[in-house]
Amino acid sequence: MEHACCVKEETKPATSSFDWTTGSVWRQSAKNTGWCLLGCAIGDFGTILAFQIYAPETNAMLVMGLAMLNGLLTSIALETFILSRQMVLKLAFKTAIGMSLVSMLAMEFAMNLTDYLLVGKAALTWWSIGPSLLAGFLTPWPYNYWRLRKLGKACH
Repeated sequence: MEHACCVKEETKPATSSFDWTTGSVWRQSAKNTGWCLLGCAIGDFGTILAFQIYAPETNAMLVMGLAMLNGLLTSIALETFILSRQMVLKLAFKTAIGMSLVSMLAMEFAMNLTDYLLVGKAALTWWSIGPSLLAGFLTPWPYNYWRLRKLGKACH
């Protein structure tokens, strides 16, 4: 059984135009994007919260840069853990590393930019978390659809 992140959808032949209307691909890409968002949010929000509590005077751009890095790392770690239940650890890690860096960076950037625009600094508030997660989900979702539909690649 394949993990939801790695289920491949059939691609259209190269001669046909691209189709943005396939509901099953939108649903699968939404699931894939959701898993990525969970992994990214753990590292991202955890880093911002740690600096908010222990070093609130730290430069916001430094905090957001570290939050993005940690978001990428926790996303890869979560995906490795999930995939390791279906394959050997080395292959699970290679698969997780093969996720689309473009998608993850776009997600991280959107989350941090939204938080910064709403709060004015690198800090979490009860009212900024939801919009940050929404922006983090919506930003890479069309790319993940395209990647799944055109290339047959779901791992992001």
